[in-house]
Amino acid sequence: MPTGAGVESPRILIAEDEPELRTVLRMQLELAGYTVLEASDGVEAVQIAEAHSPDVILLDVMMPRMDGHETCRRLRRSFTTRHIPILMLTARTEMASKVTGLEGGANDYVTKPWNKDELLLRVRNVIDWSQQQRAASPLTGLPGNHTINDEIRKRLGSGHPFTLLQIDVDHFKAFNDHYGYARGDEAIQMLARILTECVQRHGGPNGFVGHIGGDDFVVLTSPDNAEELGEDILEWFNSSARDMYDADDRARGYVEVLNRRHDTERFPLMSLTIALVSTDRVPVSHLAQLIDIAQELKAHGKGIPGSVIVGERRSRGSAASDDRHVA
Repeated sequence: MPTGAGVESPRILIAEDEPELRTVLRMQLELAGYTVLEASDGVEAVQIAEAHSPDVILLDVMMPRMDGHETCRRLRRSFTTRHIPILMLTARTEMASKVTGLEGGANDYVTKPWNKDELLLRVRNVIDWSQQQRAASPLTGLPGNHTINDEIRKRLGSGHPFTLLQIDVDHFKAFNDHYGYARGDEAIQMLARILTECVQRHGGPNGFVGHIGGDDFVVLTSPDNAEELGEDILEWFNSSARDMYDADDRARGYVEVLNRRHDTERFPLMSLTIALVSTDRVPVSHLAQLIDIAQELKAHGKGIPGSVIVGERRSRGSAASDDRHVA
């Protein structure tokens, strides 16, 4: 069995237009302990993948409306689905199709007719690989540190300018201590949804959202829309964060929490600090350098009351920053 007792089983999306084959695949996977989602063509597969974020996609090559190769390319172009492992289902004689699938971003392929044991082994292998590579946050489902670093290195290596937004929630610990971990988890999940939807709205297919851990997130986007994206995130979070508080605390504008000395201390409502670094403004050659700049900006922003974007404006020989508030 893929999971232990009390643990949600991995979800497998089967995209296959032949109902009989889908039934056989579903039965074999369900008997092995997996949860199965089904799509009858590529268009439906993309919609289900974006809505449910399965752990693996079994993708047939020959399907109506959108074939498997185009479906694979669409999935790889979206940051919400690009990290999902894809196994292509191909006929034994379709060697060219296998190569095309792998070039288009598929992780592996399974030949038809398939051997059940081989199928289950390949599924388990790509799940294990994905978990190691992605190290996704169990709370938000977003890519974790390993994938974040890989994505940044890839963009630095490409030479194309991009912007990093490092996002941190101010006064989250006080909120978490006051209301408890369940409400704290809801606040983190709320921010994850805001970031995902804002990046989809502004960032296009090249946008990326990662969860560093706790209340720290990373967004990668084009320099052209970075500031507008950051302002949208702040405005949406400021509005939504207030609704996370009880009416009395919201009206007062603070919560009271006991500190380590058991004295009552007042903390403002949650806000956001966004450190913004654009590689077209700052000459950056490696990951550590970019992270150091972002950390420096974030530390500066954390000292400013309320939600703020701290944008790096420096060029060679200059280290000025530009701070923007969104009430």
